Amino acid sequence: MSAASNPTRSPSVTPRGRIDKQQAVLAAAFTVFAREGYAQARVDEIAAEARVAKATVYNHFGDKETVFRQVVRSLTNSALAANLAAVDQLCGDGTDLPASLREVGLRLATCYCLEESRALRRLVAAESAQFPDLIDIVAEVPHRVVQSLADRLSRLALAGALRFDDPELAATHFTALLTGSIDTRSKLGTYPLATAELRTISDAATTTFLKAFGSPTHSAHEEG
Repeated sequence: MSAASNPTRSPSVTPRGRIDKQQAVLAAAFTVFAREGYAQARVDEIAAEARVAKATVYNHFGDKETVFRQVVRSLTNSALAANLAAVDQLCGDGTDLPASLREVGLRLATCYCLEESRALRRLVAAESAQFPDLIDIVAEVPHRVVQSLADRLSRLALAGALRFDDPELAATHFTALLTGSIDTRSKLGTYPLATAELRTISDAATTTFLKAFGSPTHSAHEEG
């Protein structure tokens, strides 16, 4: 008998409705934690925000600490996926490297400035004394992004479009040019930046990066 014709669910299969409720609770919990902080947030507030019974929250997650940890992990995974997708746009042989870097920079800057990302950084920083391990979880995003970007930059160096001895250091410099400017202009994430301003930041980061690491041909092209 095929699995499709078997009316008995496999224990390893999670029903769609249960997944939907879990996601609703996590989304609501993030809203409440970001607004109230971990200590002041209450499970009944999370349940009300998610429009589920308080017992539903406990049935899915057990306690408030577990909800908090799952919120951080879920948002971190989403942020990582979005950032890696942005880095994936940097490909080819470097023929139009300045334009490609500007676009990737804009995408990474946009990810960094998303309200969810800004709120997650603030929340984890505020609760770092009680949950120090979560710092490492969130820090995995920039670490993985730098590694992925370093791989892309290495391919461009092999194609002769870039010059450097340490691809990871070069990737770190590019991301720092983006986030450093964003933090300054946004007053550490408390002031939203328009897309036009993020593009200006990405353009400046690309220009500076290519002056430091671009091949003579690309550096001259960028200056022109």
